[in-house]
Amino acid sequence: MNIHSSTQMTPPPATARARTAPVADKREAIMTAALELFVERGFFGTAVPEVAERAHVGAGTIYRYFESKEALVNALYRDQKMKMISALLTDFPASALAREQFATIWGRMARFADENPNGFAFCELHHHASYLDAESLAVEQRSTDLIINFIEHSQRRGEIRKAPPYMLIGIVMGAFIGVVRWAREQNIQMTPEHWALAQQCAWEAIRS
Repeated sequence: MNIHSSTQMTPPPATARARTAPVADKREAIMTAALELFVERGFFGTAVPEVAERAHVGAGTIYRYFESKEALVNALYRDQKMKMISALLTDFPASALAREQFATIWGRMARFADENPNGFAFCELHHHASYLDAESLAVEQRSTDLIINFIEHSQRRGEIRKAPPYMLIGIVMGAFIGVVRWAREQNIQMTPEHWALAQQCAWEAIRS
C-alpha cells in the first residue's frame, strides 16, 4: 500500500478513531488514570467515575475490563510489581559477592523509582493489605522471597550481619522509601551522588 496516498494522509475524525481504537488502548488508559489517581488520593479516596473521567472513557467502559474497583487495583498492583521484579532480576549478577549484588538491587530500584515514580509510589508508599487478592499476595510474596533468599545466602557466607531477614528488609526498605519520600516532598531531583550516598549508608547498616 502506498503510504503517501490521499486516503492515508487524511486521518479519520476523532470520534471515528475513538470508536475503532484498539481494546488494549482503552485498558491502558484506564490503568494509567487509575495509577495517577490512586497515588494522588489513595484507593479509598478514588471513585470509579473519576478514573473514567481521567481516562476519557465512560464509567461503564471500566466494568468491561474490570468487574470492580478492587479488581482494577489488583490488576494495577500486579502489573507494577511485576515490572519492578523484572527490572531487578534481568541479567542479575547471581554469582557476585553480596556487596555487588546489593549495589545492583539498590541501583535498579533507584532507576525504577526515578523512571516510574507513580509506579513506585503506588507499590511502596501505599498500604494495600485490605484489598489485595490471592494472586496479588502471591506476587508480593514472590518479591519478598527473592530478597530473603539473597539475605540468607549472604548471611551463610558471612557477608551480611546475622539478624532476622524481615528486620533487615525493613531497615533497607525503610531507608529507601524514606529517601524517595524526602525527595518527593522536597521536590528534589535525586542525583547519582545522592543515590550512592544513600546506598552506602544502607549497606553499612546490614553488612557483617
